[in-house]
Amino acid sequence: LTDDMDLAVTPAPRASFDSEGATRRLCDFFSVASLEAFGGFTRAEVGALGAILSYLEITQISQLPLLTAPIRESGDETVRIDAATRRNLELTQSMSGGREGSLVATIDHTVTAAGARLLERRLGAPLCATGPIAERQDAVADFLANSLLLEDTRTALRAAPDMERALSRLALDRGGPRDLTALRDGLRAAGDLAQNLGKSDLSALMQSAIKSLTGHDDLSGLLDRALNASPPLLARDGGFIAEGYDSELDEARKLRDQGRGVIAGLQSQYAELAEITALKIKHNNVLGYFIETPATHANRMMAAPLSETFIHRQTTANAVRFTTVELSDLESRILNAGAHALDIEMRHFRDLRAQVLDAAPAINAAARALAEVDLSAALADLARARDWTRPTVDTSRDLEIQGGRHPVVEHAMQRKDGTPFVANDCALMQDTAPIWVLTGPNMAGKSTFLRQNALIALLAQMGSFVPAKSARIGMVSQIFSRVGASDDLARGRSTFMVEMVETAAILNQADDRALVILDEIGRGTATFDGLSIAWATLEHLQAKNKCRALFATHYRELTTLAEATEGLANATVAVREHEGDIVFLHAVRPGSADRSYGVQVGKLAGLPGSVVARAEVILEKLEDSSDGTTSTASLLDDLPLFEAVQAPAPKPAKPSAVEEKLQDLLLDEMSPRDALNALYDLKTLLASKA
Repeated sequence: LTDDMDLAVTPAPRASFDSEGATRRLCDFFSVASLEAFGGFTRAEVGALGAILSYLEITQISQLPLLTAPIRESGDETVRIDAATRRNLELTQSMSGGREGSLVATIDHTVTAAGARLLERRLGAPLCATGPIAERQDAVADFLANSLLLEDTRTALRAAPDMERALSRLALDRGGPRDLTALRDGLRAAGDLAQNLGKSDLSALMQSAIKSLTGHDDLSGLLDRALNASPPLLARDGGFIAEGYDSELDEARKLRDQGRGVIAGLQSQYAELAEITALKIKHNNVLGYFIETPATHANRMMAAPLSETFIHRQTTANAVRFTTVELSDLESRILNAGAHALDIEMRHFRDLRAQVLDAAPAINAAARALAEVDLSAALADLARARDWTRPTVDTSRDLEIQGGRHPVVEHAMQRKDGTPFVANDCALMQDTAPIWVLTGPNMAGKSTFLRQNALIALLAQMGSFVPAKSARIGMVSQIFSRVGASDDLARGRSTFMVEMVETAAILNQADDRALVILDEIGRGTATFDGLSIAWATLEHLQAKNKCRALFATHYRELTTLAEATEGLANATVAVREHEGDIVFLHAVRPGSADRSYGVQVGKLAGLPGSVVARAEVILEKLEDSSDGTTSTASLLDDLPLFEAVQAPAPKPAKPSAVEEKLQDLLLDEMSPRDALNALYDLKTLLASKA
């Protein structure tokens, strides 16, 4: 599993999983006397929680992330989707690698980072309860019914920063002033959005979101008063506390930034006090700041009452220098103003961070509400742009889709050249035929049809609208997919081995509410072996698993099984043959394919004409022998291995008299008359042969 999901594994000691020690660690961390406050947990679950906490304590040292209280989730609450199915359905990553071409990339209309993360989580864990699914669909319908509300909401959401990430960085003591401003702006946007949403009559899910978006005015106001509009990245750079928030900080900044002006003001004050216009305040590296007057004023400056204010420091030939207590204090403050201002700002940063962390649960709730609103609005925008419809999800075991489309393929076709996607119906009805055997040539669209129905069921149960005219989805508990061929050389598995492992996992795990899509089971081995495995697999799905399934195959023998077995139905992807070529109609219809059209597909792929022609001859002979009247040996006699190779050229015959005569002629030595006579002789020889 870890290899399939590309996870890094860190071994933990057995002591980390001890339930008794884990209980103590968890109680200490959450400051509770008992874990019963969070619900009932088994010993294994408590051990797992304790191991996670132990791992975080080791890796994060002193700064643990902001962990919320544990919540126990039942495995029956979400659809089970294994790693192979996620890969085959290309939910979050395309088969070629990367996000482009995946389902999440195609349907992501969110405008916030938190909304995009929520979309990806919900794609990976659709719900198995009709009530919550309907609540999510109601929220999408709220925005779909009110275009103005939808546009206003999405505009407001674009101004909302990622509060979850900002709060997480602050909790780990890795945040800075910009994280505080992100929370300020996010809470402000949350309040504005709640006010706008509150003007409309919305569903229960949106009403709950509105409650979480409000009630943050005090913290938002505090951050608004305390912080500048555009703070630096790092707190140690300073300059992020707003002017007017702290008078001591304002004074320190004034001294730091306007020290020369403060000194000039003090100089004017002293000149007026001493009644000496020539009095100056100067600075050097020895004395620092000092007051200087001409030597002619020395006696007056050192006599009372001026001597009580001015303290003599130095006498030179032309001037006398003094200081004052006020000037010495001002000098000290000017020199230390920058460091003092930064100290004050760092103190405010710590205080603001502490107040934010105290309000962390409410902030997290607001961030989740913003993501919920963003996702609901995004799904509404998606449904409006691509003509998606609201599905019905009930407790039956039917799957009834009319006009279903593959969301990724349809979007790619529209972006490429605007070609419309051919929509198809699918009806896996529990009382009639919950399993379809799908036949048709390659390139006709069988794999697309399989995947699109699985994706429609998944989208419906995550609470989204779906690409179809209508859809009724009986609750799906598991989705299994075996589509495509690949090997796993790293673990020594061939393509066929991978196929068998994935098929075995499906047959061993699928319950009666599972939706299974299987494509070309048994194709990786000998024909009779593959047919036998495909036949037995189909029987097991119908008799043992009793699930809904789409089973695509090239084994036409399986269509007879569907005709004779209750619960199975045949379907085929229609094609049209024209002058030896085939036209793919991509339309799924009842019935079975009369042939595979493999040779025609090879021709479309660019096989050499001689190969195509030879293949048609061989195919005709093989089909003529399919009634069993022709033995294998005689068939090989009719089709020798190297018959297609060009036969060697026959041995040349004995030269004729004319050829021998020509060989004997010495053309370079002949005169014109001799040449003319030779031509007459050759003509005579030809006449005698005739």
